[in-house]
Amino acid sequence: MNSFLPPLTAAEERYYLQKYTEGDLEAKHILIERNLRLVAHVIKKYQNLDEDPEDLISIGTIGLIKAITTFDPCRNNRLAAYASKCIHNEILMMLRAKKKTAKDVSLYQSIGTDREGNEICLYDIIETDDAEVQEKITLKDDIRKLYEKMESSLSKRERLVLKMRYGLYNEEEYTQREIAQQLGISRSYVSRIEKSAIEKLREYFE
Repeated sequence: MNSFLPPLTAAEERYYLQKYTEGDLEAKHILIERNLRLVAHVIKKYQNLDEDPEDLISIGTIGLIKAITTFDPCRNNRLAAYASKCIHNEILMMLRAKKKTAKDVSLYQSIGTDREGNEICLYDIIETDDAEVQEKITLKDDIRKLYEKMESSLSKRERLVLKMRYGLYNEEEYTQREIAQQLGISRSYVSRIEKSAIEKLREYFE
């Protein structure tokens, strides 16, 4: 926690929120940086889950950014209270998405044995075209592989841009311009990050 910058005072918060509404992106950077301590505080409530703290920080930061971009001082007293809800919601959406994915049944999962004692899997009894089944299996394997390689081969920023750009992990999809606005960087920089990340992933699927 000591590595985080101290939170803004109420007066400082009002000042930077006003500057941000006037189009000052540096004010947005400051609002994000000075509220990262809040993200770390929120994810402590999820420490008992088998989740990578860095992933939770990344997802929580998305919630923080959304909070800053949608915060209305006329309707809410302090940004921290509003941002906490947004951070919690973002993490809960991710956990629900992972839980849903975990319920997927493998077509090769054993479901018993036949009269001769041979193992039977779901693939053996599905009444569908073999080519169609194989296509679905390949697609599912590719999706699993994509997520694995994203986590192991990409930087945090590259993962974040791809998640936002393509709606991965059941996230909302954003245009490059919208991502640039939320992250406080140029659209061309977002494009370069996206292209670099895709090139890194492409080599695993060629």
